[in-house]
Amino acid sequence: MKFKIFKFKKVKSTNNTAMRIIQNTECKYGMIISDSQINGRGQYGKKWISYKGNLFVSFFQELNKIKLSISTLTNLNCLLVKKLISKYTKKKIYFKKPNDLLIEKKKVCGILQEIIYKSNKKYLITGIGININKSPDIKNYPTTNLNEIANKHIRTNEVENLLRKIFENNLLKIYRIKGNN
Repeated sequence: MKFKIFKFKKVKSTNNTAMRIIQNTECKYGMIISDSQINGRGQYGKKWISYKGNLFVSFFQELNKIKLSISTLTNLNCLLVKKLISKYTKKKIYFKKPNDLLIEKKKVCGILQEIIYKSNKKYLITGIGININKSPDIKNYPTTNLNEIANKHIRTNEVENLLRKIFENNLLKIYRIKGNN
């Protein structure tokens, strides 16, 4: 399965942009990438702090033929992102429910999943924020970034390309999606 790529310099949020693309096109599988987002969202209506140089991506796909629960999809998507992050560190990566990935008890990634409907078709949007170059200051919640963990400079577009390949190579197997759009 190949995702149609939509690349932007700046968006309000990659998930909001995915919603707009789903509503206004016939695209069934897409990847939204932005250099920055001015109103990124986290779980429970929290704001996602979006520093330039970090990764802001949303994948979307039609769910009509997928028979997995949303919690199972969340776990699978977290495993895919964990697979990506493990390419940059040997340190243990922990999943903190409902949607964070931590290394050494510090948040490195957040995932926000949302379901929307268009013409009786169900779509899953998976927003992924990965701290690559800068860690946000969050009161009572330590954070880190991939550069700090790997102790080397990591290019955002390198992480973006690896993440796309991991999703494309694994979604077909995991979700048992038939067809190629």
